[in-house]
Amino acid sequence: MTQTTTDRPAGRASGAVVPVLAFAGIVVAVMQTLLVPVIKDLPQLLDTAPSNATWVLTSTLLSGAVATPIMGRLGDLYGKRRMLILSLAVMVVGALVSALTSDLLLMITGRTLQGFAMGAIPLGIGLMRDMLPREKLGSAMALMSSSIGVGGGLALPAAALVAQHSDWHSLYYGAAGLGVLAIALTLLVVPESPMRAEGSFDLPGALGLSAGLVLFLLPITKGSDWGWASGTTLGLFAASAVVLVLWGVMELRVKAPLVDLRTTARPAVLFTNLASIMVGVSFYVVSLVLPQLLQLPTSTGYGLGQSMVVAGLLVAPLGLTMMFTAPVYARLSAKHGPKFTLILGLLIIAIGYGAGLGLMSAAWQSLVISVLLGAGIGLAYSSLPALIVGAVPASETGAANGLNTLMRSIGTSVSSAVIGMVLANTADNVGGVEIPTMHGFRVSFLIATGAVAVGLVLALFLPGRRPSNKPQLRASSEEDAVLEGAEQVLRGFRGRVLGADGSPVARAKVTLIDRRGRQAGATLTAEDGSYALSVPDQGSYVVAARATGHGPLASSATHAGDERPVDLDLSLPGETVPA
Repeated sequence: MTQTTTDRPAGRASGAVVPVLAFAGIVVAVMQTLLVPVIKDLPQLLDTAPSNATWVLTSTLLSGAVATPIMGRLGDLYGKRRMLILSLAVMVVGALVSALTSDLLLMITGRTLQGFAMGAIPLGIGLMRDMLPREKLGSAMALMSSSIGVGGGLALPAAALVAQHSDWHSLYYGAAGLGVLAIALTLLVVPESPMRAEGSFDLPGALGLSAGLVLFLLPITKGSDWGWASGTTLGLFAASAVVLVLWGVMELRVKAPLVDLRTTARPAVLFTNLASIMVGVSFYVVSLVLPQLLQLPTSTGYGLGQSMVVAGLLVAPLGLTMMFTAPVYARLSAKHGPKFTLILGLLIIAIGYGAGLGLMSAAWQSLVISVLLGAGIGLAYSSLPALIVGAVPASETGAANGLNTLMRSIGTSVSSAVIGMVLANTADNVGGVEIPTMHGFRVSFLIATGAVAVGLVLALFLPGRRPSNKPQLRASSEEDAVLEGAEQVLRGFRGRVLGADGSPVARAKVTLIDRRGRQAGATLTAEDGSYALSVPDQGSYVVAARATGHGPLASSATHAGDERPVDLDLSLPGETVPA
């Protein structure tokens, strides 16, 4: 049962939970950039054509996009820690498969399994939401959300060092070792959340979403090879549109959908997800451009002539800055709200790319660009989970954050395809080798700047804080997002569940049902029988309670913006008590 109250079970989790979950997020994010140092050598290493070698990267992207929302929903239903460990275990198996082969098909299989672990990011955010006290939640969620960029940034110099001085298969052995360590730490430190969502897993919805995503992302990642106007590319895009429309119609009719599209259509969720795509685009551009610029020989007239390792070290501050931005974000968001920090982050990204147009002539300038973009992307990434959590019912937190992570993955996919096409079309042929040009690098930065500008416009449409003359909660960014400037700790219903003898009933199931008969929230009672349920909107609700050995009881109640005490007495099975 997924808890919807903002009263956190402080003290239930140790202080090591946050770093362990963040470490797990960083480990799975490493898979995105693990092969960047050897991309150009993959055709020779795998004895295949360049178009086939790109599947080693594409397969990870596709499986990660498919697995992310599905694992989020499975975590809501069956346990987030359990699904986190499963994700890491699949990643370890995939890494070992890739480490033991140079066969293209087996390598693609291993990389597909590695991408499966991307669901760990929303699962970690969900665990933090269930376990951490308010004062720790904002910075913790920010760090977990930023782990995508942190892992990608830190992996570059480490992978470059290994690839330069050892067999490239060692990269996978290292990834498997990190995965095993993350599993061990999770088993030792992270408790399972007792919160569960209602309903069952929507298998048809998962299959439909998977098919639609694959049909959409496949032409994006391969369009430059197939031709953007080719029948294959256009046919796949058309098929994707048909499948996703049919999937959406089906999801609207399912009682317990994989993704609640009605909730997703709320402005706060819709514009956050659209802005997430733009942030994903901006993050991947710098990861594609700067390493190539730094490693090009100085004989080109603009290349900076750095080694693979030095190039990785100069780009590493991108991830480090994102990591150190998390506590700064928590303070800013607690004061101004996550919408403000998202807009601020996007502005800093725009400044970074704008400055980068004129800062490409020396290695130290790449360092400046990395720091600026790391700060902006860190603020933007950190804002996204708070905006999502504050706009969806708690029973959908895992799936909603999974969908948001998917939006970022779509952004990186689009970025990879578009920037790859730009660099290829603007390259010079020197001795039969395609060399990226400074013109291509600058056009790539302009595209990133344009994406950020679109993201800024979308962020402006996000609902802002409503003014209030009452004291405001300043505990964490998530609470600010949930309450959106509201009055105190909770708006909704709270009370106690009592048994036949008047004693409190612990771990009774309390469900909030809206006027359409749909679950709007749920929780378990504490040891003293108390419960608290927040409400997504004003209106009429039914609060229903059920416990083993007691008859079910429902109490109708109307929420008009103030907290309402609703005590439930299970001594009279089936009785309806007016609130």
